[in-house]
Amino acid sequence: MSKQILIVDDSESILEVVGFTLEEAGYQVHKGCDGLNALEVLKTVGKVDLILTDLHMPNMDGISFIKEVRQKDEYKFIPILFLTTESQQEKKQQAKEAGATGWIIKPFAPDKLLAAIARVIR
Repeated sequence: MSKQILIVDDSESILEVVGFTLEEAGYQVHKGCDGLNALEVLKTVGKVDLILTDLHMPNMDGISFIKEVRQKDEYKFIPILFLTTESQQEKKQQAKEAGATGWIIKPFAPDKLLAAIARVIR
């Protein structure tokens, strides 16, 4: 069975591009348009193998989303990567403290995204 990845981003174009890249690489993709929506997606999907999330989103930002996810026993050790335009060290530190595994800057090269995922997915 292919690994399952949840992508969380308020940009429909990012969801489509990242989703296509991951599906072409053999991953099963689930999508959320913000943190609140992604929490609902997790309830219906069950466990995923990796989460890719944006930082700046309406309703619930990426850091708040990660904090919520990390409170759930089944997601304490699931890799979570930020995929964002943000590159400030302070934001990276906040993300790490919230439980982020890593950080990928947009725009991204598909091969670099896939390499980063391969390094952290179980």
